[in-house]
Amino acid sequence: MEGYSIKKSSFPGVEVIVMPRIARKKSRSGIYHVMLRGVNKQMIFEDDVDRIRFLETIKKYRDQYKYSLYGYCLMDNHVHLLLKEEAESVSESVKRISSSYVYWYNIKYDRYGHLFQDRFKSEVVESIISFLKVLRYIHQNPLKAGLTGSVFESKWSSVNEYFVKSDIVDIDYGLELFSNIRNDAIKLYKEYMGQPNDDECLDDHVRIRVTDSEVKDYLSEMGITHVSLLQQMDKEKRDLILSRLKEMNGVSIRQLSRVTGVSRSVINRVGQRDRWDVP
Repeated sequence: MEGYSIKKSSFPGVEVIVMPRIARKKSRSGIYHVMLRGVNKQMIFEDDVDRIRFLETIKKYRDQYKYSLYGYCLMDNHVHLLLKEEAESVSESVKRISSSYVYWYNIKYDRYGHLFQDRFKSEVVESIISFLKVLRYIHQNPLKAGLTGSVFESKWSSVNEYFVKSDIVDIDYGLELFSNIRNDAIKLYKEYMGQPNDDECLDDHVRIRVTDSEVKDYLSEMGITHVSLLQQMDKEKRDLILSRLKEMNGVSIRQLSRVTGVSRSVINRVGQRDRWDVP
């Protein structure tokens, strides 16, 4: 089979077929829309300190390796970035950002292993129309998820950096696509960012009725300030917490698994024995 390789497994006499990794599509403009997602869609930010650290990490490597960042949005379990590769490839830049953040995160929460999925998602951005569409999509992510009432209310996106204060985002390129006159550009930018639309870009396709933040708040009320505490509990105590979470109206098993980092099969089993024991 052309393009495949054969590898011996740990079992004697057994071989497995290894599928080649598909090469990431190369952008002619060097601009990419990138999405980093937590393993099994679990939380990657426990609090605002984590989010600040992630943004500081982006800024650190942007200054060192000179990639351009045009937009970002930090959600509870995934991140959207709009960036242009410069001195190094987008893969190398994203690897630096994620590796540095995970190292810090694991020390803070006394945990081990991966936090992000092995391979980030990306799409090429090769036209002005595509650039503006992706930028608006990133900025409207919290709004479409029901977390804010307006695109401009989001605390953890770059939407307001374009007209309030630019911290880590390169705003000149985006604004000049609207007008060479800065005041006119800002006005047109605001109008465009606020327009309702059905844009479809990279997405994690999660649709929930109860927000992840509400689940986290309920966990905090039960004394679980971060999910590592839950994961380190003995089975009986952990299952009691999970059972209470499952009683929340509008929550899903998939969502609980994403927020807590506990597998869906484990969460599904919680409480089943009690029901079976009822005569």
